[in-house]
Amino acid sequence: MSLAGVALPGARTRGGRRLPSLTGWGFVLPATLVIVGLSVFPAVWALLLSLRDGDLITGGSYVGLQNYRDMFDDTELRAAAGHTLLYTVLFVPGSMVLGLALATALNLPIRLVGFYRTCVFVPYVVSAASTGILANFVFDPDFGIVNAGLKALGLPGMGFLQDPGQAMITLVVVSLWGGVGMPAVVYLAALQDIPRELVEAARVDGAERRHVFRHVTLPQLRPATVFLAIWQTIAALQVFDLVYTTTKGQPLDSTTVIVFYLYRQAFQLFHSGYGAAVAYGLFVVTLAASALALWYTRRGEAR
Repeated sequence: MSLAGVALPGARTRGGRRLPSLTGWGFVLPATLVIVGLSVFPAVWALLLSLRDGDLITGGSYVGLQNYRDMFDDTELRAAAGHTLLYTVLFVPGSMVLGLALATALNLPIRLVGFYRTCVFVPYVVSAASTGILANFVFDPDFGIVNAGLKALGLPGMGFLQDPGQAMITLVVVSLWGGVGMPAVVYLAALQDIPRELVEAARVDGAERRHVFRHVTLPQLRPATVFLAIWQTIAALQVFDLVYTTTKGQPLDSTTVIVFYLYRQAFQLFHSGYGAAVAYGLFVVTLAASALALWYTRRGEAR
């Protein structure tokens, strides 16, 4: 019997292999163009801009790495870096601890738990700009609801966002209100993914609830904790919207963070080359912090 003209089951023609490939590229190409147009091209353009001393219109002359050298002698940049570090140190652990506490509470079999979960997550969905505008009304020293409550209790009013000693703490409190939804949801999903057999075995062995939480629950939450630590750190290092809509770096530059500082340099003082250099410096710091967190986690798992 001749096999001529009979196609084997696994055989494909050259045109048959090419057609699925073209179809796949047809689906991927629009998203690829968007990513290149909105991410890769601006990043390359900003890198080239950081090597010049001009503004966004003229371009200026080529200065090489001079903008990066100037960063080490910039006292205002060091102050902004200190404010950003303070914000990060307060916000990241605070959001994770509050998120874990809320997730633990929302994991209990209580009535209307779906409603409570929604209430916790909704502030995270609201834009930071809207949160900042709301914070201006809530923490206004003269007409804000917080000071009104303090005065009703017979306590003195506070300056909040208009006090250099309180402005950063107030920003962290507002950020926690708006950003705790993300850690809560991630931890809640991780808690529901813990095998019940582990918890039940620990309880059968006589472990108390706090011991179960410490020796069973927390180790199981390690991947979620690492993810949230990196995610929240990146968000804290890049905070801008909340500062712009509340204090604009004031009072007395006490809330000027790095991203707001580079915005001021690039779009208010028109030192866009220097602003681009600061942005790339922040990118390197963020990348290093993420790599350090991953390395520490893998080292702990290897032990």
